[in-house]
Amino acid sequence: MKLRLGLPKGSLQDATFQLFGQAGFKISVGSRSYFPVVNDPELEILLMRAQEIPRYVHEGVLDAGISGLDWIMENSADVVEVADMVYSKSTANPIRLVIAVAEDSDIRHVTDLNGKRVATELVNVTRKYLNDHGVTAAVEYSWGATEVKVPHLVDAIADITETGSSLKANKLRIIATILESTTKLHANRDAWEVLWKKEKLESISTLLQGALMARSKLGLKMNVPEEALDAVLDILPAMKQPTISKLVNCDWVAIEIILDEVQARNLISSLKSKGAQDIILYPLSMVIP
Repeated sequence: MKLRLGLPKGSLQDATFQLFGQAGFKISVGSRSYFPVVNDPELEILLMRAQEIPRYVHEGVLDAGISGLDWIMENSADVVEVADMVYSKSTANPIRLVIAVAEDSDIRHVTDLNGKRVATELVNVTRKYLNDHGVTAAVEYSWGATEVKVPHLVDAIADITETGSSLKANKLRIIATILESTTKLHANRDAWEVLWKKEKLESISTLLQGALMARSKLGLKMNVPEEALDAVLDILPAMKQPTISKLVNCDWVAIEIILDEVQARNLISSLKSKGAQDIILYPLSMVIP
């Protein structure tokens, strides 16, 4: 038995492959292929546009897929959310679907879009948002280069942004956020009822989320004289209690913890001042709570 899994081709492909690789799934694909090879005989992977994946999962063509909440909503896909995974092509932050207008536009609020023209790839989501705010506007599908259509072709756009830099570069101003979207591992409802497929997806979910958690954390090891142990422990953060072991034939102990990367940066000098020595920081592949 195989689990048929849809992965996004395009802007999110590299980030997705990196995440799967960190979780132990080595994926390789030719430049023109839509059928990657993976080092797991129980997986069959198909590459396709993220926009299409939720529909195929909903219809049962795929057992599961990875796509954004925005595209699940756009397709009105009735799927099982297996895991919420905060990663995108450039940052570790959620992406936003925003409404933007020209910097010098008189449009200041969503209600100012009444009777205006809006271009977007997410027509259904945008239209519903405007309707919910009592706005009647012409919402049209954009086939690309959405930012350049304002103000010559349309009055506003609804577009995905991670940092807002592209909008600023095109002299656009955000007037509203329609939604925040993260990447979802989602499953077909019938496939989820098959015990083997459910267990396989839960295993994949655990590994992927463990890989994501590891990206913001580091392992820390150090040696500490016993008389300085309490002073070091007082300033030491940890996911749980640190591991402490006695060194052989001396009055020293070894301490090992997992901590946030930012904490480690600010902690080293304090540890040294308390008497810690032989401090080692190391990256992590996965952290499974």
